[in-house]
Amino acid sequence: MTPLDSTKEYFVTGVAGFIGFHLASSLLKQGCKVIGLDNLNSYYDVRLKRERLKLLGCGRFTFYHADLTDKKKLETIFQRHPITHVVNLAAQAGVRYSIDHPDAYIDSNIQGFLNVLEAIRNHPVEHLVYASSSSVYGKNTKIPYSIHDRTDEPVSLYAATKKANELFAHTYQHLYSIKTTGVRFFTVYGPWGRPDMAYYSFTKKILNNETIDVYNNGDMWRDFTYIDDVINALEHIIPRVPIDPVIYNIGNNNPIRLLRFIEALEEVIGKKANKNFLPMQDGDVYQTYADISDLQRDFGITINTPIEEGLASFVAWYRSYYNV
Repeated sequence: MTPLDSTKEYFVTGVAGFIGFHLASSLLKQGCKVIGLDNLNSYYDVRLKRERLKLLGCGRFTFYHADLTDKKKLETIFQRHPITHVVNLAAQAGVRYSIDHPDAYIDSNIQGFLNVLEAIRNHPVEHLVYASSSSVYGKNTKIPYSIHDRTDEPVSLYAATKKANELFAHTYQHLYSIKTTGVRFFTVYGPWGRPDMAYYSFTKKILNNETIDVYNNGDMWRDFTYIDDVINALEHIIPRVPIDPVIYNIGNNNPIRLLRFIEALEEVIGKKANKNFLPMQDGDVYQTYADISDLQRDFGITINTPIEEGLASFVAWYRSYYNV
């Protein structure tokens, strides 16, 4: 692993988000300087985002409450700080939300990312790492999903915007020599996670004796990836500047059936869930399964936190955070 250089300055967008918070926290613990940006939108509980930010407060952390659509603010940030690395994690998340709120995805995921690329074009940095998503694989039926597979049949607007990000990055590297690496995340979970994710809402409802909605009658498979594995992968990727545009899958390489996932969560909580079985939702896919052979080849890392271990860590955090 190429070590992270604490003399560099790392700009993390979406820093109050789940992955952004964990990455910034790890960078700060290693003595790095972090400039963070987040618009603190209300897609989910803003209080959780503010609590994350409180934990990042130190002399090496500078926070900007701003939106990526604000080009002037981005210009100010790049003028004010000698940024060397950009990790763009800011985005409007959620497959289902994109069906009813398309404008939010165009603003944040398209215009926002374009503004980041333009800022870097005017203020060159060593490396741009940006978040894509496993959702780009869309209707792909070949498993496991390889970064060499076709990704031109998305089934949600969210997926389409993430595929567009990959195309934008490739174009800007070709035109302006901006060094870019895209990372396709596979169902990231863990402490300080996103309340809109199934594992989070299931935990809340099971503890409150509420019924959980189980789509496709529980016959769906997801490659759940623990947050610590994601941060480890990112910290290998960030210092290595690619010659050509590159993309990596970051997944556990071990899909779990939804019903088994619920069973594991029940075992950790010590309580059975009341289940409401429903058909597949629009925008959902039957299975996600990451081929991480390129990531393993280039960095020699292993991603294999068992779902039981990861859920135990999450539930312990949840009980502590909410005093339940």
